[in-house]
Amino acid sequence: MATRSLRRTVFRALSSLQSSSNSIEATQNLSLFSLSNYPAESSTSASYSRPNFSFNIISRRRFSSLTEEESHVPAAVNYSSLLTEEEYHKLANSTIHDLLEKLEEYGDSVDIDGFDVDYGNEVLTLKLGDLGTYVINKQTPNRQIWMSSPVSGPSRFDWDQKDKAWIYKRTKQNLFKVLETELEKLCKNPISLS
Repeated sequence: MATRSLRRTVFRALSSLQSSSNSIEATQNLSLFSLSNYPAESSTSASYSRPNFSFNIISRRRFSSLTEEESHVPAAVNYSSLLTEEEYHKLANSTIHDLLEKLEEYGDSVDIDGFDVDYGNEVLTLKLGDLGTYVINKQTPNRQIWMSSPVSGPSRFDWDQKDKAWIYKRTKQNLFKVLETELEKLCKNPISLS
């Protein structure tokens, strides 16, 4: 029974491979192994015999190159190599402490039940009562600052040397500008973090 199930699984995998290889040319042999039938041994038997494996060539295909469009994918960039760990900690700590001070001042100017700013274990938490909670923390291995927002969700900000700011690569937005825009919208009171 297990042999039939294994054969079906391998057959399905090869069938889907054949149907999804429209943009790939043939170069390599595809092979499928099958288990030969072997007698089931009783559970009281002390010896164990391994199943026999044999190879059956299914078809010949060449997988030479991807289409031209697929081959022009940008290379991955290791952003952690742009800042040393010491530089990263200096910049990230400075940014988070600046945010802490400015958000505490902002709390004095708004009237929101449950407004609270807390910093501990390198995590800045801004609670806005029923409006939601922001969490901002350092992500040292990636040399990033991560932010969880009740408005925009999670974001990962990298240090941009040219702009001298923490930028979310996906949207090209500045950490301070994102916070200013969202807090003004939520709290109905302007704030300047820059």
